Amino acid sequence: MNLKGNPFYLSDCDIAWIENTLAGMSEEEKVGQLFVPLGLSDDEHLLHHLIDECHIGGIMYRTGPMENARRTHETIQQMAKIPLLIAANTEAGGDGICLEGTTFGKPMNVAATSDANNAYRMGYVACKEGAAVGMNWSLAPIIDIDYEFHNPITNVRTFGSNPETVRAMGSAYLKGAKENQVAVAIKHFPGDGCDERDQHIVTSVNPMSVEEWEKTYGYVYRSLIAEGAQTVMVGHIALPAYVEELKPNAEETEKYCPASISKELLTGLLREKIGFNGVISTDSTCMVGYTTAMKRKDAVVSSIANGCDIILFNRDLDEDISFVKEGIADGRITKERLDEAVTRILALKASLGLPAKKIENRLVPDASALKTIGCKEHNAWAKEVSEQSVTLVKDTQKLLPISVEKYPRVYLNVIQRKLTSAEDPVVLAWKELFEQEGFQVTVRDRSTTIEIENFLGHNMTPKKKELMDELYRSVGEFTKTRDLYVYILNIENGSNNTTARLDWNVVFGLGDDAPWFSQEIPVLFISTANPYHLFDAPMAKTLINSYNSNPTQNKAVMDKIMGRSPFMGTSPVDPFCGKDYLKM
Repeated sequence: MNLKGNPFYLSDCDIAWIENTLAGMSEEEKVGQLFVPLGLSDDEHLLHHLIDECHIGGIMYRTGPMENARRTHETIQQMAKIPLLIAANTEAGGDGICLEGTTFGKPMNVAATSDANNAYRMGYVACKEGAAVGMNWSLAPIIDIDYEFHNPITNVRTFGSNPETVRAMGSAYLKGAKENQVAVAIKHFPGDGCDERDQHIVTSVNPMSVEEWEKTYGYVYRSLIAEGAQTVMVGHIALPAYVEELKPNAEETEKYCPASISKELLTGLLREKIGFNGVISTDSTCMVGYTTAMKRKDAVVSSIANGCDIILFNRDLDEDISFVKEGIADGRITKERLDEAVTRILALKASLGLPAKKIENRLVPDASALKTIGCKEHNAWAKEVSEQSVTLVKDTQKLLPISVEKYPRVYLNVIQRKLTSAEDPVVLAWKELFEQEGFQVTVRDRSTTIEIENFLGHNMTPKKKELMDELYRSVGEFTKTRDLYVYILNIENGSNNTTARLDWNVVFGLGDDAPWFSQEIPVLFISTANPYHLFDAPMAKTLINSYNSNPTQNKAVMDKIMGRSPFMGTSPVDPFCGKDYLKM
């Protein structure tokens, strides 16, 4: 451990603070520093328990009102003897820590602009606004590489499938964070985006060979670590080839052990081969990819013993602390390993200037700093990203631009994960955008599930008649009331999903929800949250990827389909999913 080297660069005074602080800590206080739980309440009784009894090293709250966030962070920092790490998932802007924060855009939005300066601005905005409410640790940037188009969690959360683009964008984010004295957590080591499964619900696998990994993920991690990334977040992702490389006689359970527990990947690869000198954190230890690897009492101990310095989130904090204490008592976690982990955590805090800020009562800025959150400049930058990122994937039918004169009657279908009614806010927002242009808009109500049970029996109920009229309507009847069918494909990626696929609401392939009519009338597909929908909609002749569903992005899409603004985005991934026939 080199406290004067990358990424800490500490002075003798900083190192003296670490040594004096460590010497004055009890074992209980040292153990507490290893834990960064999820903040679930601002109740002061609970906060005192976390600070005074659990001695936590940091905390992360989900997004909330900015004034509440600032006040809560100020309260807990005043309670804590050792300054706390205040974390947030500011992957895509200040909205990752407070509701009023700037929604800058998804990482793939930024990558689609082909301008790393936008990634710098993303990091700057996210960390400037986060710092305004006391954040000092951004759980970003995501430097996963999106190789598997079926993966339900990566896609627009990544900078794409090109390692050099991912490196350049991650590097630029890092620069923006550093300018605001915020540490980053590059994630999710050893690399997500190769498996079609989500580590939230299964231990996923990076199947690359050692050589492949070094040219891709290894290249990106080595680069950003060399540039001073202070922390690495380790996922519940196995990398069997590298485990076997480092331990040729490894058993299958060791090869497919999540990196967050694996000694070979934590110490052998990340610490020794790559030479990472900073803080290693697990990803959330509530994920199934972690909890099913071994009994929790063994997993938590193994994570620390094998090289992790921070346990992120808990099922039960007090129980996890007791597990670590047991691990120390029986020798699985040595006193030296405990002190090493705590020293790195203290070094991170010192590198951010937290000890001095605590003395000067500057750990959380005063309320005047809130004016930067959602400010005009940040929103103007976000608007530029929206205008530059919208990507025309294909328009083989030469549909665009559209106009009220050509297509006065629009049939609008907004497809989301849940079956939504015509009154859903997302549906209403898109309906209003088209109506503002002068189109007559009919909205498809997707709140009714079309099921075979509706057709059983001989009675012609009103509901059955309505469904029969749709399912067996003639082509002529369908086309005489519609000039343009518009699909808004809003299948957002998110944790705990097995797929991010289109799911048509039809029976036997019948029903107007699925594009059976693509040869009968013009159809426009706009994907707002997933760049790979051509795989499920190969009949699409015109498809736009916007990577994001925020209002600014949607307005940019409308400007482009109406011909007021050119398409400028370049896809950071292969939207044709490696299938040439999807280009037709």
